[in-house]
Amino acid sequence: MSVVFSPNAKFIILFLTLVIYILILIAFNKARSKYSGGKIGDVINLILITVILLFVADYIRLLDQLISENIVFTIQTLFRTIALSFLAYGGVRIAGK
Repeated sequence: MSVVFSPNAKFIILFLTLVIYILILIAFNKARSKYSGGKIGDVINLILITVILLFVADYIRLLDQLISENIVFTIQTLFRTIALSFLAYGGVRIAGK
């Protein structure tokens, strides 16, 4: 079952998620400059890359009028899987240091 949003609701949702992503990126970028190096710096970099990949996964939705819904869903799922795999692999690697 698919939920269909009006164009205005879709724009508002995408705008609010964009604001949240920007706030997260600004906060962690400031923290990265403060805590550069060591495990904390590695974790911050890990979170930044994961957030960027999740951002791409969410905003691939804008292409749903150019590409079929199945392809958009596949690309979105692929980017989310890459983000979570990157976070898991990096977390294990950092914990092993």
